[in-house]
Amino acid sequence: MENQDFNIEDNIREESKFNLEVSMSDEFKRGCKLYNFRRPDKFSKEHLKALQDIHRDFVRHLATVLTGYLRMEVEIDVISVDQLTYEEYICSMPSHVQNMIFKLNPLSGEISMGMSPEVLAVVLDRMLGGSGVMNDHGRELTQIEELLTTKFVEKIIKILEEAWGTILPVKSEFVTLANGYHSVPITTSGEIVTLISFEVRLGQKNFGLMNICFPYPVLETVLPKLTPQYIYQHASVAANEIGKNETLEKIKTAELEMQVILGKANIEINEVLDLKVDDVIKLDQKLDKELVACINKKEKFFVVPGVVQNKLCVKIMDQYHEKE
Repeated sequence: MENQDFNIEDNIREESKFNLEVSMSDEFKRGCKLYNFRRPDKFSKEHLKALQDIHRDFVRHLATVLTGYLRMEVEIDVISVDQLTYEEYICSMPSHVQNMIFKLNPLSGEISMGMSPEVLAVVLDRMLGGSGVMNDHGRELTQIEELLTTKFVEKIIKILEEAWGTILPVKSEFVTLANGYHSVPITTSGEIVTLISFEVRLGQKNFGLMNICFPYPVLETVLPKLTPQYIYQHASVAANEIGKNETLEKIKTAELEMQVILGKANIEINEVLDLKVDDVIKLDQKLDKELVACINKKEKFFVVPGVVQNKLCVKIMDQYHEKE
């Protein structure tokens, strides 16, 4: 009987120990996640979503600008935002894709932009006055075509600079053109990059691809800001500032009436009725005192009179303020 009780107690202890180990194992698994050291995920889904939102705004503006610049219908869509290693990126790109290197200062490091020859050939043909036909798009660029391509890329990255304004002020800087991706690497082969791919439609029948590659070190400092919430919150502020600047630009050419008050005098109606040519009216303004200039009948500046090229003029000396 005692042996039987002892066996029951041992079984209970073993079962409790087993349950404890199982619960600890489950809890341990819940607190851990798999980590791929060869290809770690440095960008979260939130980061990738934010990058997608930024570049959707970018391509909308870019399509509008290029439609007028090339004088043909241009449509651009974001088709994917992925993270992969730089080695996988350059291996996936065809050798004949034109590679453009640029920077977005103060972000550290270089950024790569790839453009398929189908797109670049149409663009160059239009810039040279053609109808936008793809001719010999697999060949290397001539010196003139390289200069035109550089000018075209500078226009693109200028628009990209504006799109990134919702995250932080950046200044675009073109670095170089490269034939292929192996000649001018922008980071180490094992580094994680974000690849944003676009589909470009030029006219009714020309299609091609474009992509932008951001190495992780370039975006590392702005990752806390790469969230949809941050972008939406600051986009309205940026839009208000842009709207204010646009309004100021539009009203700069508006005409306003400007008057200069030489002085004032109080006279009776009888004196006014008796005024004749060569009569002198004494004003309250002294010759050595500054005059007041009015804009739309509102005092704005203190001025002094003068003559330039035999024409009367005034020189602005200070903003108007009530003198004590």
